Amino acid sequence: MAKFRFRLATLLRLGESVRDERRARLAEAYRADELLEQHEAALAEELASLRTACRSTVMPGSVNLDRMVETQRYELVLRAQQKHFAQQREAVAGEIERRREALMAANREVRVLEKLRERQEQRHRHEEARRDLRQLDEATAARAGRGEEQ
Repeated sequence: MAKFRFRLATLLRLGESVRDERRARLAEAYRADELLEQHEAALAEELASLRTACRSTVMPGSVNLDRMVETQRYELVLRAQQKHFAQQREAVAGEIERRREALMAANREVRVLEKLRERQEQRHRHEEARRDLRQLDEATAARAGRGEEQ
């Protein structure tokens, strides 16, 4: 039985490597988004602790105006950082979507080639089975022919 050889195997391997590379790039984008999310959470915690500290400075008694102004400035800096991280996450979300679509396209291309290979391999097995059956029939006919001559 002749061994099946897919003529587009190189193209299939190339498609698989493109798909794997796109999968890795998508994973990188997800990691970047996760890192930004962690930074946002840390900023939210920092703002919450800053508010708590600010409330404690506004208690009755002496008020430290320099401390209050410093706290408000720091809060503005934290809010600006929060806005910046939110914008970065939006950009990363767009990049994630673009990379996800590229991965889906690569998956489709690989699946098409895999289905083609499967169909060709099945056709090859079918042809090999027919060829083997024809050889058996010929051998049987030859034996039967020799049996009648004897």
